[in-house]
Amino acid sequence: MSRKPDLTRRNLILGAAAAGASATALSGCGNSQAADGSTLEADVAIVGAGLAGLACARELVKAGRSCYVLEARDRVGGRTLNATLPNGHPIEIGGQWVGPTQDRILALADELGIGTYKTYDTGQYVDYRNGVLAPYGGFEDPSGAGANRIPPTDPAAAAEAGEVIERLNQMAAEVPPEAPWSAPSAVEWDGQSFQSWMDANMGSPGGKDLVALAIEAVFSAQPRDLSLLHLLFYIRSAGNLNNLINTRNGAQDSRFHGGSQLVSLKAAEALGSRVRLNARVDEIFQDDGGVIVSGSGFALRAREVVVAIPPALAARIRYAPALPALRDQMTQRMPMGSVIKLMCVYERPFWRDPTTTSPDGLAGQATSDTGPVKITFDNSPDGADPAYGVLMGFMEGSDGRVWSAKTPDERRAAAIECFVRYFGEQAANPLAYLEQDWQQEEYSRGGYGGMFPPGAWLDFGRALTEPVGRIHWASTETSPIWNGYMDGAVRSGERAAAEVLARL
Repeated sequence: MSRKPDLTRRNLILGAAAAGASATALSGCGNSQAADGSTLEADVAIVGAGLAGLACARELVKAGRSCYVLEARDRVGGRTLNATLPNGHPIEIGGQWVGPTQDRILALADELGIGTYKTYDTGQYVDYRNGVLAPYGGFEDPSGAGANRIPPTDPAAAAEAGEVIERLNQMAAEVPPEAPWSAPSAVEWDGQSFQSWMDANMGSPGGKDLVALAIEAVFSAQPRDLSLLHLLFYIRSAGNLNNLINTRNGAQDSRFHGGSQLVSLKAAEALGSRVRLNARVDEIFQDDGGVIVSGSGFALRAREVVVAIPPALAARIRYAPALPALRDQMTQRMPMGSVIKLMCVYERPFWRDPTTTSPDGLAGQATSDTGPVKITFDNSPDGADPAYGVLMGFMEGSDGRVWSAKTPDERRAAAIECFVRYFGEQAANPLAYLEQDWQQEEYSRGGYGGMFPPGAWLDFGRALTEPVGRIHWASTETSPIWNGYMDGAVRSGERAAAEVLARL
């Protein structure tokens, strides 16, 4: 039976003591309780201080509406997070890249005075396959579209992978991003995993390995985990698959000065005490009069609420009355990806040194058929002093799941072994090792985002964004454009704000 939260003054005051004991991680942000122990009030409650929630709050404030952003963590930024190098310079341990057509995140950063710089992409890439390390180049594309990152180590496999990418782009063009379930072939495409489609449509094991590596890099999941329709929707949301896998002029084109979390930090600073940290929302009650959003030691009365966290986490909140079955079962079908992001820091980026075969050295980007780190980037930040070299890699999908159960020392040793394999013995002794296992993060439970397995889009897709009474949904998973990326998160928050404003 649904119950209304216990909002007695005694419970609120007792909870306020606990809330007040938690230090906030951002100057100007408040704890989640009014000073006198009374219930907070606003036009809108927003659950989650990631990019979606903060973008939503900014739009509401611009429109003259009151709101509070309730964040369970002691920080803002959601799946963006800055770490620090030994010299104190920030570096991203969560989502970090932006690229062309990601207009909303770039506009937000520009409003906040945060610039970008290009991801290092000069020199040759390397591919490790069948025990052989091979450098390759040819990145300059006169069209300016950027070169596909398909290693030519196995020419037949590379050719097949290139053909499959173009075929997937053509199929994705038939998927309406606002309603993937209405695609002409939706029943067929949502009735199979991408793995089963590859098995039926690709002939060479090498070609399948290359395409599977791209899927792991984009989703931090295996081809067997994904509905073919979900993959095609995701491709369409980014324009094409080339945009997803390319560095130059693709999704990995640029980075933010000061690290990507700085966007959320500055947005939250501007919102001031409207952002409440250490405020985990446990229950949302709604009736004809409004909503009550409550957690340990706080309650907030509002007219509407925006839940701006991934569907898998939104499912952990208690709703009174209970959510419709379709919405609840939808969240049961949208797991997060499995990823560990890691970096080794060196005195300098030695891989950039010129060689007789590569005058521009190496770009720091590797692909491999041998894990657990199969994709790498040069993640050296712009403007750091001293100018450290940073190699970054991922343990994704199955590798992420296996290595999440191991110790940090074991992961460090495995990462260094991979970097040595790709870049030589100079990679053996880093100054520092940084990692973030997003599967272990309590208020993320994975990354990069949630995804649909076979069968989910057809019956449950409509529930992804459909409001439930006064409850609205935001998060990058709900965006039809750049789904899964920071840009999609900002778009989702702005869309949810527009929904709410239309009701107020």
